[in-house]
Amino acid sequence: MPKFVGEENYSHGSDEAMGVLIVNLGTPDAPTAKAVRRYLGEFLWDPRVVEIPRPIWWLILNGFVLTTRPAKSAEAYKRVWTEEGSPLLSISKKQTDALRIKLESEFSGSVNVELGMRYGNPSLASALENLRAKKSRRILVLPLYPQYSATTTGTVFDEVANVLKKWRWLPEMRFVNQYHDDSAYIECLVNSIKEAWEKHEQPEILLFSFHGMPKQFLLEGDPYHCYCQNTARLVAKKLNLKKEQWLLSFQSLFGKAEWLKPYTQNTLVEWGRSGVKSVDVVCPGFSADCLETLEEIAILNQEFFVDAGGKTLNYIPALNDRADHIDMLANVVKRHTQGWPETDSVQDNTKMKTEKEAQRQLALDMGAGQ
Repeated sequence: MPKFVGEENYSHGSDEAMGVLIVNLGTPDAPTAKAVRRYLGEFLWDPRVVEIPRPIWWLILNGFVLTTRPAKSAEAYKRVWTEEGSPLLSISKKQTDALRIKLESEFSGSVNVELGMRYGNPSLASALENLRAKKSRRILVLPLYPQYSATTTGTVFDEVANVLKKWRWLPEMRFVNQYHDDSAYIECLVNSIKEAWEKHEQPEILLFSFHGMPKQFLLEGDPYHCYCQNTARLVAKKLNLKKEQWLLSFQSLFGKAEWLKPYTQNTLVEWGRSGVKSVDVVCPGFSADCLETLEEIAILNQEFFVDAGGKTLNYIPALNDRADHIDMLANVVKRHTQGWPETDSVQDNTKMKTEKEAQRQLALDMGAGQ
């Protein structure tokens, strides 16, 4: 059996292509305790996600977490599951399809776009294999995490490397680290918030809720907290919000360690008790709606806020497959693939062909006149 993955009867000199690997976190295959247990087992065993020494964490994970949490999480997934299945997966597929159409219309060369999930299906290994089978000799990895963290973007890099080290012929690789302050990304967020305010009145406070992370990771140099702060500041500035009209918080806590503060749930409860009546919540760190936005924010935290005395909490959807979001992602791809032969625009390529044809015809005419 070959040590490295190759191709049988490979034909040297065959056409090549560029590949774009779209990556998001992942989702269970079904809203059942069995499927959630399998998904959480893969996710929580990642040493980038939980840095507790492996023997100790194995006992905690298998002796407690995976015996108690899956059933509860499955019920939460059932509350947001749709006819298309997992919201995160169905939206990610739409994003991938839309981006593929966009790039094919603007690039002159062959471009393959595949979706891979860091945990669950479709796996990164299967997505990369699809790109390899389509002769993708140049691959851009685009994790849909605007704000870099070792727990998200970092672990995507790890898994891509784990897959590629088994290949015989490695492709040229480029990797998008983050786009937290990309002007088009900020503009997309601003547009989505303004559109929400056109449908209902601007609230007393706009809350930017990002996924949480242990504080220790920040102290050890992870830039995630700084990137989240910068994203929120840029959006608030574009919206001309005063200091008292917005706040940043962190959600989805896990375990007993101290995480980044302030916590979203505690903040909303405190606001409800102090007399705040209307809040909008936007989650800029999530490129597609998922359990953490649709269930944790739009349902659970809405209930916490109202029970504490608040009146209305509106969740502003993630950017999902909005046209301006797809345009922004396409621009990120263009910026990171400059110089690759497939990235000449269709218009430039057509112009180049026309000029070459004119030069060739001129040469023929001059030869005929001699």
